[in-house]
Amino acid sequence: MHLSDDDFREAYKPLHVPAHYDPDAGDEEKVIYALGQIGEGSAKDVGVAIAKTDGSILPELFSHNAAVILKRLFDTGHIKGEEKDGIMRYNLSKITTPNDGRIDSDLPAPDLD
Repeated sequence: MHLSDDDFREAYKPLHVPAHYDPDAGDEEKVIYALGQIGEGSAKDVGVAIAKTDGSILPELFSHNAAVILKRLFDTGHIKGEEKDGIMRYNLSKITTPNDGRIDSDLPAPDLD
């Protein structure tokens, strides 16, 4: 399958993680929002998180939609995932600890003066 340059850019653009929940947003945006809120989780975790945010959503139904969306985002490389105890758990690959700038702790730090 060959994509035009514009189609490729659209298909592989970075995810936008919403800062706030929008009840009028599509399911994909809601899934990304929930995953951003919980940090890492399964489709079921995403469904529960959205149901806590929006009482009109049933977690079991949303979890099914979330599973499809999360798998597609994972398959296209937009999110990371790892199977743990037979359940796929996804995350947004956020860096949560700062880089200390060192590669090998046995080497002395360079003198930059």
